[in-house]
Amino acid sequence: MEIVFDGNITTPAGFTAGATYAGIKKKSEDVLDLGIIYSESPCTAAAVFTTNKIKSAALVFDQQVMQKKGKISAVIVNAGCANSSTGEQGVKDAYEMASLAAQALGIETEEVLVSSTGVIGVQLPMKSIREGVRNILLTADGGHDFEHAIMTTDTVPKEIAVKVTVGDTVFSIGGVAKGSGMIHPNLATMLVYITTDAAVEKDFLDKALKDAVAVSYNMITVDGDTSPSDTVLVMANGLAGNTPITSGSSAARAFKDALTHVCIHLAKSIARDGEGATHLIEVNVKNAKTVKEARQAARTIVGSNLVKAAVYGRDPNWGRVTAALGRSGVYLEEMKLDVVMAGISVLKDGRPVPFDKPTAVNALAGKEVAIIVDMHVGKGNATAWGCDLTEQYVVINSAYTT
Repeated sequence: MEIVFDGNITTPAGFTAGATYAGIKKKSEDVLDLGIIYSESPCTAAAVFTTNKIKSAALVFDQQVMQKKGKISAVIVNAGCANSSTGEQGVKDAYEMASLAAQALGIETEEVLVSSTGVIGVQLPMKSIREGVRNILLTADGGHDFEHAIMTTDTVPKEIAVKVTVGDTVFSIGGVAKGSGMIHPNLATMLVYITTDAAVEKDFLDKALKDAVAVSYNMITVDGDTSPSDTVLVMANGLAGNTPITSGSSAARAFKDALTHVCIHLAKSIARDGEGATHLIEVNVKNAKTVKEARQAARTIVGSNLVKAAVYGRDPNWGRVTAALGRSGVYLEEMKLDVVMAGISVLKDGRPVPFDKPTAVNALAGKEVAIIVDMHVGKGNATAWGCDLTEQYVVINSAYTT
């Protein structure tokens, strides 16, 4: 597997994308707010959606389409309005968005998925969207524009592509994501679109995506909230010409590893770009009783507001780490715990380790802060990612609609 320089969703063969400004977001320089991804060959698709019981109209539409288990050729996405809690009109608008894209592309409405992200409880400006769809030009290098069109409070684009070679088989996987706030395990206010020119069997693709999500998007947190719009979608058009990848095929492991790499990269990019964040926090829990408990512990620690605030303040207050671990509900033996913060051992066999505080403060100044917790009670390992808690997070979210 190799990383493709400047790669994104249009790196795999047969995918094009484009975007325009449709007037959904407030106008500013170079702003885009409506985009489309299109595959010239219909795709086998798999998706994971929010666990929030309040679901956006677009997400409800997508779930209905996916239940039919047909081929998907395109996705249309808007930013600036979530089309959530918008009643029957919202459902009609989601269907119309799919229909507009289908008409523009010359395909069936059932081949199009829809996503909306932004403010909840506001109706979509459909007149603007109707005009906007006509202005979208799909190109082989339009993935960057699409990525910018789906951003809300994001400060940087989140993109990646990899090329995989297995014997005589060569395929690519590309991905883009948006997400900065309302991020918490079991998905979050994120939209993730992954494309591949590999031919992949449907059941295997479903399983590969769920496994990748479990160790990536479900292992990040920014603020403990999830949204009605969360979607992770992968589209496989088969234009690489390979024999369809199944669970027992020679390319299965390589495909899963590459998909997981793409997902973890995008998930970390989301956590790193958390609203107001200045540090990426990585929590690695080792030797928990089970993998499930390792994940639970890692998510609890990285999601602790006290841990997040300590990292922001460069405060090596490791007691906040062990306190979060203690309330996580996992099995532990206190006198077996080891904790390392930013490369500095602070707890060994459950006992404090003397350390030079100025050195620790300097170590916590890095853009990425690693916290390692070795529980010594089993073989379960897991890693979770989050960010520090800053004053700017409050500023962003105290004036989001005003």
